[in-house]
Amino acid sequence: MTQIEYKIYIDDIVRRVEFSRLKVSEHHIVKTVAISKYSTSDEITQLYNIGQRAYGENKVQDLKAKANELDELPIEWHFVGNLQKNKINNLLDIDPSLFHALDSLELAQELQKKLEAKDRTLDALLQINSAKEESKHGVMPEVACGIYKQIQKECPNINLKGVMSIGAHSDDSKIVKSSFETTHAIYKQCEGATICSMGMSGDFELAIECGSNMIRLGSLMFNK
Repeated sequence: MTQIEYKIYIDDIVRRVEFSRLKVSEHHIVKTVAISKYSTSDEITQLYNIGQRAYGENKVQDLKAKANELDELPIEWHFVGNLQKNKINNLLDIDPSLFHALDSLELAQELQKKLEAKDRTLDALLQINSAKEESKHGVMPEVACGIYKQIQKECPNINLKGVMSIGAHSDDSKIVKSSFETTHAIYKQCEGATICSMGMSGDFELAIECGSNMIRLGSLMFNK
């Protein structure tokens, strides 16, 4: 695909996002994070040249490698993977723009210790297992608001910006929609929350219509 063809392809995705957000409100803004975990630095550069600025990786070592390779570009790096406690220092050294998968109070407490020691802060989203699926990480919906408040109180070096969830693993759009609505309802209850991150390549339009203002698109953005 030539650069011109690729831009036309990306423009179509942008139109789909626009159409979905306008169903919510003309004032509803949606940010797209391109998930680049299966893409090379050259592919990221190609997409960057079209105008995409925010990228997400799910492995600390991959994020570090690509951030180093592309350090001449002012890319906004996001970490979207589940974080092992022994990788915390490595992630903090990279200093991502946003950590999407803060999936437990225990992880928050461990992060707080390391952040305090380094005199650093980290912007993060609380991950919610809105569909209550065993295969997914995150806090349960019924305790999410309480944990959100507890992290705000006990972990001052973590700047909670909102919530994140992955849509229900189902072919039934009603079930997927219900999981998004659950997350959005929690988002509305969390004091100071500004980001509701929901929606991936296969369900982002439904997620936006349910209130998402940040979507994570991988295969779709890189035409894979």
